[in-house]
Amino acid sequence: MRHATSPSGAGASRRVVCALALAAAAVFGAASLPAHAEVAAADPIDASMRACLARSDMSSTAGQVQCMDNARIGWKTALDNAWQQLQQKLPPAQRKQWEKSQTSWQASRDAEKQLLAAVFATTRRSMYVLAEADMQLQPVRDRALALRSAVAKAAAGGDPPRRVRACGADAQCEHAMFDLNRYYRRLQSKMPARARSTLTRAQKAWTAYLNATTPVIDERGRIDIIGARVATLKRLSETAGNS
Repeated sequence: MRHATSPSGAGASRRVVCALALAAAAVFGAASLPAHAEVAAADPIDASMRACLARSDMSSTAGQVQCMDNARIGWKTALDNAWQQLQQKLPPAQRKQWEKSQTSWQASRDAEKQLLAAVFATTRRSMYVLAEADMQLQPVRDRALALRSAVAKAAAGGDPPRRVRACGADAQCEHAMFDLNRYYRRLQSKMPARARSTLTRAQKAWTAYLNATTPVIDERGRIDIIGARVATLKRLSETAGNS
């Protein structure tokens, strides 16, 4: 079981630094597009989270988690707003494709919450409570930014994305999938036997999301989605069983 403790003195400073590092990873994650980082640097939600994390009265583990949860709620509102705008701007055929993408994303998020709970249940130190909050935040933020980008493209009257090549014909995609499968197997080997079905369900839901979303994005967008998944599986594989 995990234990959240209220730090004091030097311990509080260390936890603040840790949380700030986690927040920075969430804001400037390796899987994000450079354009995303530029948006994030000025986004009020990210700025508010950084300010919250730096407050002395929010230096406890519970306080740091609250800062991240508030940011996640803010990004969920931004996501919902962008989704409503996108539906209004798309022609019917593209709208139907995006609806499939959004439905599958939501299903993937539901399955992912169960996976995170199963992995972090194998940890003991309170720092992992912060890590779990960060990993709950990041996918919501990524999806909100993706929908905002789609709204901007639709408003500009751009053509729909060209049909992407099969992953096997795209060296970058093939390499990313190789890494994904490697970290998936590593995480599977570290999960308790009773929890491995949770990982299987989460990965199936994510694959369905990727397949439903590929028709509405370009090859770079596909790499972004796979890259984010690689980063998630890598991080979870390095976390499972830690104490």
